[in-house]
Amino acid sequence: MEVTRIRALRGPNLWSRHTAIEAIVACQGAENAISELPGFEQHLRALFPTIGELHPIVLGQPLALAHVLEHAALALQAQAGCSVNFGHTTATTDEGVYQVVVQYGEEAAGRLALKLAQQLIEAALRGTAFDAHDAIAQLRDLDESERLGPSTGSIADAAVARGIPYRRLTKGSLVQFGWGSKQRRIQAAEVDATSGVAESIAQDKELTKQLLNAAGVPVPLGRPVKDVDDAWAAALEVGLPVVVKPQDGNQGKGVTVNIISREQLAAAYAAAAEYGEVMVEKFLPGFDFRLLVVGDRLVAAARRDPPQVIGDGVSTVRQLVDTVNLDPRRGEGHATSLTKIRLDDIAVGRLEAQGLKPDSVPELGQRVVLRNNANLSTGGTATDVTDTVHPEIAARAVDAAQMVGLHICGVDMVCENMLVPLEEQSGGVVEVNAAPGLRMHISPSFGRGRPVGEAVMDTLFAAGDDGRIPVIAVTGTNGKTTTARLINHLLASSGLCTGMTNTDGVYVDGRQTDSGDCSGPKSARNVLLHPDVDAAVFEVARGGILREGLGFDRCQVAVVTNLGQGDHLGLNYITTVDELAVLKRVIVRNVAPGGYAALNAADPTVAAMAASCPGGVIFFTADRSHPVMATHRAQGKRTVFVDQDAIVASEGSWRERVPLRDVPITRNGTIGFQVDNVMAAVAAAWAVGLDWDTIRSGLASFKSDTHGVPGRFNVMDYRGATVIADYGHNTDAMRALVAAVDTMPAKRRSVVISGAGDRRDEDIRDQTAILGRAFDDVLLYQDAAQRGRADGEVMGLLRQGLQGATRTRYIDEIRGEFIAIDKALARLEPGDLSLILVDQVEEALEHLAKRIAEA
Repeated sequence: MEVTRIRALRGPNLWSRHTAIEAIVACQGAENAISELPGFEQHLRALFPTIGELHPIVLGQPLALAHVLEHAALALQAQAGCSVNFGHTTATTDEGVYQVVVQYGEEAAGRLALKLAQQLIEAALRGTAFDAHDAIAQLRDLDESERLGPSTGSIADAAVARGIPYRRLTKGSLVQFGWGSKQRRIQAAEVDATSGVAESIAQDKELTKQLLNAAGVPVPLGRPVKDVDDAWAAALEVGLPVVVKPQDGNQGKGVTVNIISREQLAAAYAAAAEYGEVMVEKFLPGFDFRLLVVGDRLVAAARRDPPQVIGDGVSTVRQLVDTVNLDPRRGEGHATSLTKIRLDDIAVGRLEAQGLKPDSVPELGQRVVLRNNANLSTGGTATDVTDTVHPEIAARAVDAAQMVGLHICGVDMVCENMLVPLEEQSGGVVEVNAAPGLRMHISPSFGRGRPVGEAVMDTLFAAGDDGRIPVIAVTGTNGKTTTARLINHLLASSGLCTGMTNTDGVYVDGRQTDSGDCSGPKSARNVLLHPDVDAAVFEVARGGILREGLGFDRCQVAVVTNLGQGDHLGLNYITTVDELAVLKRVIVRNVAPGGYAALNAADPTVAAMAASCPGGVIFFTADRSHPVMATHRAQGKRTVFVDQDAIVASEGSWRERVPLRDVPITRNGTIGFQVDNVMAAVAAAWAVGLDWDTIRSGLASFKSDTHGVPGRFNVMDYRGATVIADYGHNTDAMRALVAAVDTMPAKRRSVVISGAGDRRDEDIRDQTAILGRAFDDVLLYQDAAQRGRADGEVMGLLRQGLQGATRTRYIDEIRGEFIAIDKALARLEPGDLSLILVDQVEEALEHLAKRIAEA
């Protein structure tokens, strides 16, 4: 068994909505039926007993090692605690070659799972060892290190529950919620609206205390100190006991509390000084409470207790700590709800203060405290007390957060309880924290968790706001780019700042921000990152879906223009139009429930996609009496069609007409494929709710020139002859172009064409066979990139297609696109027409513009 290619599908894809690893797996001989591998399954289950059931027959095929690879990769992830359940394996057209798809939660974990599964299978085949326990541990550790921590993860989960999309911007905790102009960003539990000034204030404990005191919030007295002597002086000023801590600190690092002697203070000063400037303040008796303020309200509160163990009269302190650390909730770092207790120097020092050592045996029931501070990050525990917080205490917490300027704030209080105001129990606020940890509130050690992630999302997004901008996805065989550009133009005409991707580049508010073929998911994601974009239009090509999936989780509108034979069939195991339809249908399957699919009713393969759409369907085609249209219209649903000299939008008894004479791109309705493109664009604009005056004015102002739609039926005049530049590159495009050209008068018609080497032989031949029946002169040219073909091979296939030409009288073969263009122009006389099928669109159009200017 050999894995020959691995891809990460990071969005909805051919197989499912899940993120997944796709592998191409080649099996030889008996590997295609494990029943022919003696002892294999027994060895496999001995090495990994929890692999689960292996079905002997999969979709009518014997169980191959490729299927086992899928099962093992999923089972390993599941055992490691990854939330995965989808896998799929299918045989390709190549004998013994399979496509294996395995869901992942974190991409790195998914890749490792596939690698470990492969090692497991090799071990089972060879009868060698495989440490399943170690493999699962590797996966668990990697998954925990890669995934969002509990604080940020709870916010992301709340976003998913509300249908708000999110994207990690770094491997850390910087996350974007929503798209384009509706996006918000957080860093851990800190929101983008919080200023750097507020964060700086929160880090300066002395300044924070001064501000809180000015706001009437009780705080302990104290001040920054410069050395140990000054620290002791400050302790005497405020009165013992005191707290020593870093002035700019977090997570309880370097904090020592309840200091009553100079010796204790000297050690505490040294510990705090490791983290910067030190401050001394009055120690407040009572418990340590953390109150969480989000926006202008208290959402959770917890009492924090320091890490501790209870003696049993038999075990040492070290053994008691080891026993406590066996709790599955305790882990390393912040990935779990609790953190393991550490017997470090600080813990040893705290033991010594209690007359104990790590190997001492505490008495039965003796409480042994291992740290003075109660932070969860050092092994402490939390008890939820939200329901007992006095309204006055809640108000003081909100006052503290707002005085500093924090939108999410952890307010640390020390007092006896939460039942009476701070002033009545000599309690106070000892610290405020920007980006506070949320796990003590999400999953407290005792008590019930609080929906703090939901509270954060409610602060970022108003009720009913899902943070999404309209996304229109356009796919098909022909007309994709023109339709996408036209939809983009209509949206921009309504005053929206648009982002568009297509095979020509990326455009934001009309400005090109990237060039080349940008019809893939990466370009789409980049547009959704842009903070100015109000609406996005994405041309979605087959290659991007196969390579990585969609660049978005769902769209408001999916447009499918048509499907044809010549659209890269034979590549990546897509060999038929039906298989191509399954691939292109991905955008339809991922329409939002309140969205629409705009489908070409005249194309039966496209029309059949309606059954897969979770939202509504708008059918379009010129023929209003087409059975699909008639049925849809009879049901009172939306259709777009041509009635005499106008495009008509219909829903029930309602009608809206757009005269074709007012749509220049259609040349008064004579260019059939442009009429189709306009109907698709009208359906999309209607689906996103544009008003009809905007749609009409947008259609009227859209020009089919080299600026509006470069390489898409650009009509030019050259010395009294008509020159048309187009990027048509398949048989369906050739037929549509011939139909369009036939409506235009000409004395003599010529065409300039090359062929893409990555198409099937019959597709290359068919193009010139179609053109040979419609043009007097055919100029064949060979471009620079032959895409795997031998020199002259494409030219030979093009000439073969002309063997049965009934009209063509002149054929020439030319090396070089621009040379072929010049020769075609030189042969033109007034009244002639020349169709130039360009390959290097931008360069060819510039060359044509130069020649026309010279003329």
